[in-house]
Amino acid sequence: MNDSSLPHGTRPTLALSVTGLTKHYDSGFTLDDVTFDLPSGYIMGLVGPNGAGKSTLIKLILNMITRDAGRIEVLGLDAMADEERAKEQLGVVLDSSYFIEYMTVDAVERTSSPMYPLWDHNLFDAYLRRFGLGRNKKIKDLSRGMQMKLMLAVALSHDAKLLILDEPTSGVDPAARDMFWRHLLKLSRQDKITIFISTHFMNEAARCDRISFMHRGRVLAVGTPAELTERQH
Repeated sequence: MNDSSLPHGTRPTLALSVTGLTKHYDSGFTLDDVTFDLPSGYIMGLVGPNGAGKSTLIKLILNMITRDAGRIEVLGLDAMADEERAKEQLGVVLDSSYFIEYMTVDAVERTSSPMYPLWDHNLFDAYLRRFGLGRNKKIKDLSRGMQMKLMLAVALSHDAKLLILDEPTSGVDPAARDMFWRHLLKLSRQDKITIFISTHFMNEAARCDRISFMHRGRVLAVGTPAELTERQH
């Protein structure tokens, strides 16, 4: 998707807007004045070397850590003042499982569903079947790839409008990674879900509508894959 698909003079609605976001650490690392917009219905890839600040940025968007300055709007809501309403519309897949290891897949639904007013049991069940996840399986017995699929099933079972994914395919085999991306593209194109995904795989970033390139705590460039490739030459 791109802006040229919109009627002339129409500005896209924003699923995510980050303005002047800053976070200082005692170690000396600073996320410095990060600003970008993600229009609804797009896939934006967040790329950059290890230590660039990608996970820090995602944790700030999710209020997992406290910002020092800046503003974040999620689906038109202030991410801090309207945190509960915003998070009801978010689906999140992190780079490591956030489920308790001794829990079963069935217990994951029992603990997750009360957090989302629009939780859909039948949809979650359909994703479990699609991903080959048995309800009696314990989290500790699932592979990295299967844990990623379970997080994705939870993320997609409550009518999320925006998916935030932090390197979800890290440590996943190429076949599972390709399956994951085919599903993401379908969600974006057919279901019009907006996706913000960090990755260190450039072939994954090339599948995105837009890329934000981070380095040393700053967003240095935002554009389509073609635009950023052209700037390198």
